[in-house]
Parts: sequence; C-alpha cells; structure tokens
Amino acid sequence: MNQKISSAKLILSDGTVFSGKSFGFNSSVSGEVVFSTGMTGYPESLTDPSYSGQILTLTFPLIGNYGVNKISELESNKIQVKGLIIDDYSFSFSHWNSKKSLADWLKEFKIPAAYGIDTRALTQKLRAKGTMTGKIVIGKNTEFFDPNKINLVEKVSCEKHQWIGKGNKKIALIDFGVKQSIIRSLVNRKIKVLKVPWNSNLKELDVDGFVLSNGPGDPALLKKPIENIKELLKDARPIFGICLGNQLLGRAAGIKTFKLKFGHRSQNQPCINLETKNCIITSQNHGFALENKMKNGFMKWFENANDKTIEGIKHKTKPFFSVQFHPEANPGPLDANYLFDEFKEKL
Repeated sequence: MNQKISSAKLILSDGTVFSGKSFGFNSSVSGEVVFSTGMTGYPESLTDPSYSGQILTLTFPLIGNYGVNKISELESNKIQVKGLIIDDYSFSFSHWNSKKSLADWLKEFKIPAAYGIDTRALTQKLRAKGTMTGKIVIGKNTEFFDPNKINLVEKVSCEKHQWIGKGNKKIALIDFGVKQSIIRSLVNRKIKVLKVPWNSNLKELDVDGFVLSNGPGDPALLKKPIENIKELLKDARPIFGICLGNQLLGRAAGIKTFKLKFGHRSQNQPCINLETKNCIITSQNHGFALENKMKNGFMKWFENANDKTIEGIKHKTKPFFSVQFHPEANPGPLDANYLFDEFKEKL
C-alpha cells in the first residue's frame, strides 16, 4: 500500500476524543454515534436506510476482509451511514462474490471512515452514558449535528409509486426507508408489491394489505404517516409493521414511544413470543421502542429476553401486527422469516 494515510479523530459531544487513521473518504462529518455487535454483514448494514444520519461503530475487530459485493445485492442503492468507525481494517480482501475493497467503496460514496479506534472503550462509553452525537474529523473541523431532530425518512423514502413483482395478492409497502430484503421476501412469496412514498394517502389504495417498513429517526416526528395509519385501523385489511413500522403502528394505536439508552443493533437479540413462549434469535437495528402500555385493542406479542422491551404487538381481533426486529434479517438469522408467511395467509 503506497497511498498516504491521513490521521482521523472521533470526537464525542461529551468531549471524549479517540484517535485513529482514515481509510475512507477524507472529509469531516457529524452524526449520532451508535454501535452494532454483529460479526459479519457490514455491506448490508452500511446500506440499511435505518442508519441514515448515524456514524456506525462495528464492534467486531476485523472489518473489510471479504470486500464488498454488487450494490444491487445489498439493501439500498447507496451507503446510508454518515461515517464508519472500526478497530482494524483489512487492506487485503478475498471472497468469490466481492467486487471491490471496502475502502474503495467508501470513497466512491464519499463516506468518511476511521480505523485504529479503540472500539471496545467507545462501546463501553456508549453503553454507560448512552448514544450521543459525535464527529469524525479528518482535516477541517465540523459542527456537531443531531439527526434525530429532523425528518430522516423524507430523505430515504422513494418519490413515486412503483409496482414490483407478480402475484394474485397485492400489497402497498409504505417506504420509510425500506431494506431491499423486505421487498425480496414479499416478492418471493408471489405477492405483488406497490412501493409508495412515506407520506402517501393509504386508505384509497386498491390493495389487499399493507406493510409498514423500517426506517431511520424518531417516529414521533412522522405525524402525517401516523394519521394515515389511524385511518387504516378503521378498516380490516391486514397490516404488517417492521421496525419503525412497528413504532408507527403503535403510535397510531395510541401507544407512546421512547428513546432507548443505546438501542438494539445486532444479529443476536433473543425475543420471546408471549403466546407460544418460543424464543427466536433476531436481527435488529433501532434506537426507539414502544412503551409497555397497550391501548385500543392491541396486545403485547413479542418481548426482548434481555431488557424486557416490547418487540412486537398485535390486535386482539383484527389482522394488524408488527415486530420491532427484522424478520428478513440480512444480515442475521432467519428465525423470524415465517412472519412473512403469516402475513400472506392473512391476505
């Protein structure tokens, strides 16, 4: 490696400074610093729109060793994180499906990244004090920026209606920042998907059911979608919410949301189905959750085995249900993939 390596700093809003080296785009950036404990799947995580506005810390020590595959095989058409923090970067990569190095990919999308950071110490700080804003400084300094104060969904949602796939059943997927694997999971089950923008009017759509997608940011800011979902609750067409979609379905039902101290971002979260008592291992990426106060005919469905937060809700009589985790995974285990089959049955 002959290129010159620039120094980089991660500065947290409490004044803590971590020193490292740049291996991405040489520019400064600010956002919310979060961590994920997954051991693999960094290309999928970096393209997940739920990470919009965030500087992602990967706790697994060695990153980049299998490069990056085609963007069309990932979760969106670009890298969504504001920046990337890791411990050790592998400048050599090897995988049958890799197309380029992680460093070259980050530079292509102009995403700053730093390695040589003590990610263990950083993660311990975020667990102890909670998620906080921070900035990667490479060269010129920048101001702190809190992405949770703006509507991030508006930035990652589609702009027009789009039909995807073929099937006898038609559903509307409200795009709050949907992962492509959710769409693939529906299309593979012969469901015809109409992807619509985040603020679309929903009740008049000629479809058999609705999927409320994942997405970034504070659900309380999305007042129009919440009102639109309230209108759907007067109907009887099936609704399936995922991640942010779970929070929005809850808020439409009168259940409040709150910000978790450091969120769930991993591929090993144990969730208990309160009806069957079965435990499944799930992939998660969220910083907000529903309060434990059910209203308007909804009941708790899944609970996190670690911190007892709500991981899913369902209506007692109508075909409305949602989960906080990602049943499509990517990356992660496929324990919850059967929920797409349950949704199709309700259609």
